[in-house]
Amino acid sequence: MIAEDERAKFLERSRRGKRHAAQEGRVGILCNAPYGYRYVNKQEGGGEARFEIRFEEARIVQQVYTWVGQDRCTINEVCRRLYQVGVRTRTGKEYWDHKTIWDMLKNPAYKGEAAFGKTHWVPSGPRLRVPRGKPAQPRRASWGKDAPKEEWITIPVPALVDPVLFEAVQEQLEENRRRARIPEKGSRYLLQGLLVCAKCGYAYHGCTNDARNAYYRCSGSMSLPRFGGKRWCWNKELRLDQTDAAVWREVCQLLEEPERLEQEYRQRLQPPSKPNEQEGLDAQMGKLRRGLARLIDSYAEGFLDKQEFEPRVTRMRERLQHLEEQLQRLKDEAEGEEELRVILGRLETFAAKVKDGLHDADFQTRRDIIRALVKRVEIDERQIRVVFRVSPIFPAPASDGASPNCIFVRGNRP
Repeated sequence: MIAEDERAKFLERSRRGKRHAAQEGRVGILCNAPYGYRYVNKQEGGGEARFEIRFEEARIVQQVYTWVGQDRCTINEVCRRLYQVGVRTRTGKEYWDHKTIWDMLKNPAYKGEAAFGKTHWVPSGPRLRVPRGKPAQPRRASWGKDAPKEEWITIPVPALVDPVLFEAVQEQLEENRRRARIPEKGSRYLLQGLLVCAKCGYAYHGCTNDARNAYYRCSGSMSLPRFGGKRWCWNKELRLDQTDAAVWREVCQLLEEPERLEQEYRQRLQPPSKPNEQEGLDAQMGKLRRGLARLIDSYAEGFLDKQEFEPRVTRMRERLQHLEEQLQRLKDEAEGEEELRVILGRLETFAAKVKDGLHDADFQTRRDIIRALVKRVEIDERQIRVVFRVSPIFPAPASDGASPNCIFVRGNRP
């Protein structure tokens, strides 16, 4: 607890120090320079860090801004022109990425106003469905989110393009975005992010050719570059309307018969821990800690030699670690039992509220209900298997071979 408090204080002091340095206009807080500049640290810059113009790269930046701001080119056209004239990236690649050009055109440093604090880091939320071959928890505990421009702190740097040209480029990018034939982002499919192939483990994704030809298709059945250009899975595609209807029927049936879910919850409340088991573990851990302290004191005073001390202290520490794991398991079980009791008390109320409007629910309401109750939908050659969430904190023995974390509801393949 003390270490966590100290870490939080250190991070807060570091954040305040960086903001103060940015408000004073210190370039050193930016650490690295974008394409077209070279970062000169304090040692090279005589005690003050700065951005130094790389004229060859600066010429490329100015040419890119001219293509977009005056010639009204798209970013893809800019990438093609750079490849045709043989301009390589800073890392030596022949092809320029779309994202690299986008970041170049949106960076206010090129008009002489480098920005600090453009990104906010927010905690990562739980994944809707674990991707194939990936851990349940993401590697990073946070992800970057664009901060409002009003919160940016401007630091003056040498300008490469005229501010008028920079604003013209921003207007052209907005016009290109409006005219681009890009599908609307957001939720387009009812089961988006929940479908998974039971054969290869890859996700099913929605495909729409027209209003009458929409379906779900396994990603492994596509000849993608990551599969070596070969088809990985031969599981068939599903009609979108029939699949959505089949899963929604299972969800409606569960909500119209809440006793099914209630029975599963109550089965998980059956294996209670002994009332005095936690107190007994606390007592054993206390004895072990006292014995470990006496053993260390005996070794320090010379009553035990190293050959006798090391195996004994190792065994005691292993025993202490084992007891700590048992105590943590009991605490998790107690928290899980309390959570499930709360769920049981709210289950019937929730089911009664949504029961009357299930069949008339709109797309967003159906999607919210499905995501709240369904963990994943497994697609096999002959059937669709809907895996409902039960959200237990501790594992319980499963009957009929089912996973201890889910209720399986099987439906015919549409």
